[in-house]
Amino acid sequence: MGRIGRARLPLAVAAGALALAAGPASARIVALDIHRLPGLAFGGQSFGAVGPYEKWVGRATGAVDPMDPVDGAIADIRLAPRNAQGLVEYATPVVILRPADPSRGRHAMLFDLNNRGAVLGFSMLDDAAEDQNDVGQPSDVGNGFAMSRGYTMVWSGWDAVSAASPAVGPGPGAFLLDVPVARRPDGGPVVGPSLEEFVVDNDTTTSGPLTYPAADLDTAHATLTMRALTDDAPVALPASAWRFDPGTMSVSLLPEGTRFKAGEIYELSYLARDPKVTGLGFAAVRDVAAFLRGAAADDAGHANPLAGDIREVTTFCISQPCRMMRDFVRLGFNAVPAGKAIDGVLDWIGGGSGIDLDRRFAEPFRTHRQHIARHYPEFSFPFAYNTTTDAVTGRTDGLLARCTATNTCPKIIDVNSDNEYWAKSGSNLHTDAAGHDLADVPGVRLFLAASLPHGDGVPPHGKGICRVERNPLVANELVRALMVDLDAWVTDGVEPPASRVPRAAEGTLVRSAQADTGFPSIPGVAYNGREHTGDLLDFGPEAGQGVLTLLPPVKRGSPYPSLVPKTDADGNTLSGVRLPAVAVPTATYTGWNLRADDDGDGCDAAGMVVPFARTEAERRASGDPRPSLEARYPSHADYVAKVAAAAEALVEDRLLLLDDAIADVAAARASDVGR
Repeated sequence: MGRIGRARLPLAVAAGALALAAGPASARIVALDIHRLPGLAFGGQSFGAVGPYEKWVGRATGAVDPMDPVDGAIADIRLAPRNAQGLVEYATPVVILRPADPSRGRHAMLFDLNNRGAVLGFSMLDDAAEDQNDVGQPSDVGNGFAMSRGYTMVWSGWDAVSAASPAVGPGPGAFLLDVPVARRPDGGPVVGPSLEEFVVDNDTTTSGPLTYPAADLDTAHATLTMRALTDDAPVALPASAWRFDPGTMSVSLLPEGTRFKAGEIYELSYLARDPKVTGLGFAAVRDVAAFLRGAAADDAGHANPLAGDIREVTTFCISQPCRMMRDFVRLGFNAVPAGKAIDGVLDWIGGGSGIDLDRRFAEPFRTHRQHIARHYPEFSFPFAYNTTTDAVTGRTDGLLARCTATNTCPKIIDVNSDNEYWAKSGSNLHTDAAGHDLADVPGVRLFLAASLPHGDGVPPHGKGICRVERNPLVANELVRALMVDLDAWVTDGVEPPASRVPRAAEGTLVRSAQADTGFPSIPGVAYNGREHTGDLLDFGPEAGQGVLTLLPPVKRGSPYPSLVPKTDADGNTLSGVRLPAVAVPTATYTGWNLRADDDGDGCDAAGMVVPFARTEAERRASGDPRPSLEARYPSHADYVAKVAAAAEALVEDRLLLLDDAIADVAAARASDVGR
């Protein structure tokens, strides 16, 4: 499986690995200004034996050594201003929810990593009805899963340039990281090429925001292009057809009031200035986790409110921060003097790539999908946890190579939906550059939530910008079960269930052509097999140092096979974890959909739902090849019994909690299927 062992490393590399094992000695939280809010959280609600919760709110300042082997590799860190001790500082908001009586908690920290500054964890773990940033409100309680288990929950910032800066709901605002701006050694501004993409899904937008200010306002020195589909050749707009707006932080189309065309892909290549040292986000995750678990106080003697309480630290994330955690582990940031900053990682829908966080003019809020953001440096080798040699680039690497060498790898459960295979090349997470299956890696479990779309815990409804009704299924119940499995793995060494993903050798991971996937021809549903291709992009000779000079990049082909899950005759995915709604279906559920406003590009994160006909007469009249509900379930009792059997099997496999299984059966009983 290619794991790197110290005995096989060259002497110089081994010495460096041993030096790194202790983690950065000077990097730490140097100041924590935090206080407990009066009263109790969640409106005073009590959670069984754990009791009520309290809320702490504050701000942490961290510092890193720009000469450290790990932190010193952060892009532009040596161009950042330093404090009197020669360290580079950053700052972040910190919010803690913990049992009011810590002795009644589980002494475990659940680090809920925000998405573009927004808190999403409660909607998935606890079935909260909506996402909002003022955590600890009664609306967060939902089913009370996290609180009833006694977690101490923590939020802080790691993303310094999120485009989603407004808070999701009332509260402290977005959990964004404050980082310094890089400056030239002579004090002047750092200037360089940057790329913006604008894809709007309305017919009212007339301007597009810039992540970094423009250094040159002459539109003749920049290029704005547009194209309908991601594979179309871009067409440059005349320099007179747009302008940099006053203040240089946005551009507008001309003449004044001209609107961006809905669904069109606009790309702006321009000279920007004042890049932020965004890679400090990795250090912030590490340092906050390590401080809250292990420190008694900050440098000034201000007490850590969790001192002596936390035994294990587990992260949970949805989408964007999961890609960050891939790179966090890959780059060796989990190593601290005490050993590991984080013991367990539960990633939901990170796809098969990392994140655009650690480079000059980084834009970590971007995310590759089949239609959008394809020209950003998110998708590149190594993709897998296995250490392999890439036949395309000749490099040997893996997501766990560094932490294996220092014995600082966390336990990892990595879960994806069908959408990650269609829109984010999820298959590269467990196949090599030839499309062959990779062996499982000790310490890692991979799962596919079969037939699900990309999303948090709140179901989407309606078509949105898609052609077909969006798939409303969520993975909340699977994620809860896997969180319990991860707990047992981290705390007691109990191995979790075996990985469940589609495999090429088993015929369940295939090319996207309809003949290969087996997807049925359903009336009213167009199938074109459009997916994210495994592109190799050239960003210029300095890309390895975090400086991109070719923007947009030069495409050097698509050498990495991107494969998708095979379906059954209904169009539902065969492999992975089939939750009761998929194992005993009333519809076809997919992780892909098509946009309604163009010629067939993918509808970003969405899947679709296509209900079965209720009767055989309806099915025959429409020409639908899928059996009707009437044919599948001769009676309501038959349907309920099949749901119960599917749920019981998942409980037995530790992929569904008993409470969720009971809820699934109750929902089946309350339905009109078979009546």
